[in-house]
Amino acid sequence: MKEKLVIFDTTLRDGEQSPGASMNRDEKVRIAKALERLRVDVIEAGFPAASPGDFEAVQAIASSVEESGVCGLARALDSDIDRAGEALAAARRPRIHTFIATSPIHMRHKLRMEPGQVVERAVAAVTRARKYTDDVEFSPEDAGRSEEDFLCQIIEAVIAAGATTINIPDTVGYSLPHEFGALIGRLRARIPNADKAVFSVHCHNDLGLAVANSLSAVLNGARQVECTINGLGERAGNAALEEVVMAVRTRQDAFPCETTVNTREIVPCSKLVSSITGFPVQPNKAIVGVNAFAHESGIHQDGVLKSRETYEIMRAEDVGWSANRMVLGKHSGRNAFRTRMRELGIEFDSEEALNEVFARFKQLADKKHEIFDEDLQALITEQTFEAEAERVKLISLHVCADTGEIPRAKVVLKVDGEEQVGEAQGSGVVDATFKAIEARLETGATLLLYSVNNITTGTDSQGEVTVRLEKGGRIVNGQGADTDIVIASAKAYVNAVNKLLSPALRKHPQAADV
Repeated sequence: MKEKLVIFDTTLRDGEQSPGASMNRDEKVRIAKALERLRVDVIEAGFPAASPGDFEAVQAIASSVEESGVCGLARALDSDIDRAGEALAAARRPRIHTFIATSPIHMRHKLRMEPGQVVERAVAAVTRARKYTDDVEFSPEDAGRSEEDFLCQIIEAVIAAGATTINIPDTVGYSLPHEFGALIGRLRARIPNADKAVFSVHCHNDLGLAVANSLSAVLNGARQVECTINGLGERAGNAALEEVVMAVRTRQDAFPCETTVNTREIVPCSKLVSSITGFPVQPNKAIVGVNAFAHESGIHQDGVLKSRETYEIMRAEDVGWSANRMVLGKHSGRNAFRTRMRELGIEFDSEEALNEVFARFKQLADKKHEIFDEDLQALITEQTFEAEAERVKLISLHVCADTGEIPRAKVVLKVDGEEQVGEAQGSGVVDATFKAIEARLETGATLLLYSVNNITTGTDSQGEVTVRLEKGGRIVNGQGADTDIVIASAKAYVNAVNKLLSPALRKHPQAADV
């Protein structure tokens, strides 16, 4: 039998560090349940010490996930580790992941600590984490630029202290596949007690090499890969889970290990993450892009029709592209709606919550003939956004665009319970709508991104709009969905404004010195 390759998903922690990708507790729980259906081995649920919101999210996931392990990130500080242990108290398979920087540049300029002090802090952190769980992971941050002798020293020490997983991160995405794989091989050979821990890798995609570096490490003995759905993550992102898993599965002739991931859940999970974060998947993205299994060339089409293997090394069905699903419509009842939602991993806290979303479903069904899973996910995402502390609500929108005339918009908003009207002209109806909202709210925010994607196919498809705003160093994403993309745009802008107006500030996990 082949060895097990552990899949450690950090979408909810590292993925959330993408500017504007912040998720609330309920959204994180939805994604965690989807990851559990995917049969991910470990879910890194967040950084409990970062904020009360992060703590509550990790705590909620720890209580709701039954099969996958649940992990909390902690700096090598007693307070961080205690906070993680508290958040994970209800988890069936808890893991604490603690880290400290080990590269000369980080130790000198960020930590302002000597190497011996760093080793001492790391050992103390692992020892303290063992009071809460036997499953402790340690990461030497910026390992790719650390001195190898020092890496060997600190890793040997933390394994002796009880670390069961040693994660080697290429924090800045600097490594090349051949050198990163060789580093893993040398560390495993040089460290006397290396056989007492699972070696893991966490690669960033700054040079587009995250997956290649991860796979090279696996070929050199790493047996855990840290990755994210759709490659989500700060800067250029992380290694994409779907690419790592399918590479190992497709090339079993080359890899001495295998995963237990339910690959048919890859595409549904990808769509859920994209919907909640507002980060659309590029059409030509491997595995989960809409063109990943499309063939337009006549030569390719002819070959695939004669024998699929001529141009396809994987089956679309195996990653969830053609899974059978119930299509709902305006004649569908509440029970069918509830059943399909449950199959998608969505449960309602009360009949009132179910009825509210079901009413939205009926309104949508009057606008379009068939309601697909993606539409249902969008309904829940929109409902979640509106359930947040909502100071501004869109009441109505009127736009006018005549040939030869300047487009204009009139928007009615409810601001802190009081109706207010804003009007403006713009270069287009969307521009006029945004200016009309700003004319009333005067947020002073800068628009960084405006993106429109169709949720499903057809001219009656809902348009899903993402708006990214920045003000005072804060970056937020807003989302809105509607069969009318102008209304969807207004919803997205208002949603982003509500986030900007929220007093909750999320602390970046690596913002403070360790």
